[in-house]
Amino acid sequence: MHVRSAWRVGLVLGAAACGGGPVPEVVPARRAARPGLEVLLGDSLALVAGKRVGLVTNQSGVDATGTSSVDRLRAAGIELVALFSPEHGFRGNADPGEAVASTVDSATGLPIYSLYGRNRVPSDSVVRSLDVLLVDLQDAGARYYTYLATTVDVMRAAQRAERPVVVLDRPNPIGGAVQGNVLDSAYRTDVGLLAIPMRHGMTLGELALLARNDLGLTADLRVVPVVRWDRRAAFDQTALPFVPPSPNLRTLEALFHYPGTCLFEGTALSVGRGTDAAFEQIGAPWLDTAAVLKRVRAAKLPGVSFANVAFTPQRPGDGKYADTPLLGIRLHVTDRRTYDPTLTAVHLLAAIQAVHPDKIGFLVRGFDRLAGTDRLRLAILAGHTPAEIVSGWREEQEAFLERRKPFLVYPE
Repeated sequence: MHVRSAWRVGLVLGAAACGGGPVPEVVPARRAARPGLEVLLGDSLALVAGKRVGLVTNQSGVDATGTSSVDRLRAAGIELVALFSPEHGFRGNADPGEAVASTVDSATGLPIYSLYGRNRVPSDSVVRSLDVLLVDLQDAGARYYTYLATTVDVMRAAQRAERPVVVLDRPNPIGGAVQGNVLDSAYRTDVGLLAIPMRHGMTLGELALLARNDLGLTADLRVVPVVRWDRRAAFDQTALPFVPPSPNLRTLEALFHYPGTCLFEGTALSVGRGTDAAFEQIGAPWLDTAAVLKRVRAAKLPGVSFANVAFTPQRPGDGKYADTPLLGIRLHVTDRRTYDPTLTAVHLLAAIQAVHPDKIGFLVRGFDRLAGTDRLRLAILAGHTPAEIVSGWREEQEAFLERRKPFLVYPE
């Protein structure tokens, strides 16, 4: 690995590279990857040695053996004085959007300050009591995930207090493919903070570097990279233990579908919350699966197959159809190299609108926040074909690929 000591935002460990295409070939990792946590402890202890450290993490912050970052840092003699948790809480078991209270970690006695409750930003007084903040979170690979927004909020607080932020990077679990529309900055929210595609193909560390630039931040930001991670590799090719990043993204299969199926959160359809296959299926009591599948299968979409399914959500976090039998469609990835979950979602949305024009039930504000525009919803309602709807996406993606080049840490 090389040290990019001249990087203007501070020390960034890793090799920079440019270029690439939107759908890379899937290849196996040659050796087990080392997450940024292990690289910090093995190569870069000077960043934290002798300092009062705050750690932003949750259940996903583990080493290659499954040992938590909290335990690894304490065992290395690092003075951890505060913990911070993102959406879903420190243990990762809170429902989506559920406010999480600050508490105390029973195992260590350390305070856990929730960044997804009454406050989304660490308090200035707490940050000033620290010397450095570490961020160790597993991102999901889709624009909608809120861990980037949490990381940026930490960067803002650290900037005010003139404290450095160190991101302990982790692989993008679904690899480096870039797919979907690019967010219109007028729709910037915590589920779409940057003008990036639905499937951005970047790691959390790279996204933080891009955010620093795009949002005009001056925080002292450093990224400790994953070693031996190939951008084309999915998480099951890293030999790292898979820890679900949130309660409803339980499998790698769900993560591959999530950049597309998450859009259905903004409709009257269930995405399978409250089942064992959330984001791998969609459904509603009124869904004519045969008619919808006839339309979708006619498109011969690559890398994915569909099946009729019935499911009954139990205590769904989104409140949709609790204890109600639903008719649904289950998605299965058949070829990761060619599968585009965002294109697939557009075909499903267009088919459902055509079959059930009075029932799709767009939640206007919520859907547009996820879509990063109102154009997608309006085009579907107007009956435009999927080909017409996505016709400008490739040009947006190419511009994004060029814009992100200076902030990439890993070769393409």
